[in-house]
Amino acid sequence: MRIATYNVNGVRGRLPVLLRWLDQTQPDIVCLQELKAPQDAFPEDAIRAAGYGAIWHGQSRWNGVAILAKGADPIETRRGLPGDPDDLHSRYIEAAVGGILVGGLYLPNGNPRPGPKFDYKLRWFSRLTDHMRKLYKTRAPVVIAGDYNVMPTPKDVYKPERWLDDALFAPEVRTAYAGLLEQGWVDALRHLHPDETIYTFYDYFRNAFARDAGLRIDHLLCNRPAAKRLRTADVDRFVRGWEKTSDHCPVWIELAPS
Repeated sequence: MRIATYNVNGVRGRLPVLLRWLDQTQPDIVCLQELKAPQDAFPEDAIRAAGYGAIWHGQSRWNGVAILAKGADPIETRRGLPGDPDDLHSRYIEAAVGGILVGGLYLPNGNPRPGPKFDYKLRWFSRLTDHMRKLYKTRAPVVIAGDYNVMPTPKDVYKPERWLDDALFAPEVRTAYAGLLEQGWVDALRHLHPDETIYTFYDYFRNAFARDAGLRIDHLLCNRPAAKRLRTADVDRFVRGWEKTSDHCPVWIELAPS
């Protein structure tokens, strides 16, 4: 089973790119982020025509997350993180698909740092940590995938010295991410490629993609039952080279049959 995460940076404007990628790679489950579309504007018909059922949590102009399943309808188990009923940002969605529990997230960027946006990021991360602590104990395979907006180590960022003041590389954020791994979660891409330079995001400016000057901020974390089935993990870097594409690359893992 192939499970992917893809920050599409606008699902309506990037729909041709998304459909092209789905057709070429045929992932079984996909977590999408940054839909940038209200709930009633999600392109459900086009997604279904491509062979995918979907659930989504939209928000006008900002945020937005979705889970797609090939040939099936995801069974929604949660919409939004627990812990703050006043938080109306569309940043988390969760579903059961084919015996696997999948959480899709779009963690806040947090810039500028310091400031209210960074404080919100840390609070959101704390709520995620509490929720994932409970999910880790699930006996079924669990994969929490999405744009975490954190480079976990200097290896995950081109020229890390330039990012020391950025919210994506802040010590508090990296410590929070390390805390998830301490719970037992496995960072699938880094687990299978411990020494490689791997990026999942390339800015549109300064010819970043051509220079391979990127960031690794899109992650798939597996609990113990999922990690036992983990076979492959990679980045569809070629998609970043397409016209009118997102600044993120799709990232995916493959799990062996149960």
